[in-house]
Amino acid sequence: MNNNNPLPETGYVRLSQIVGNSKANPPIPALIPISKSTLWAWVKSGQFPRPLKLGPRVTVWKVSEIRALIEQMPD
Repeated sequence: MNNNNPLPETGYVRLSQIVGNSKANPPIPALIPISKSTLWAWVKSGQFPRPLKLGPRVTVWKVSEIRALIEQMPD
């Protein structure tokens, strides 16, 4: 992992890692500049990968799927 890309090489990321959280200490920068509601709308419409539920309060996405999505997005 390098400083330009905060994604780990493998594994999973949570919602706050994708959309960011400016209230966290330290603040978490957004990988994709969208709101939580937009992300969930994209999941529902099939524009965003479906998450995995690891528990009742733990929802994650595969890093490989998020990397592929970011690479497909226009600059």
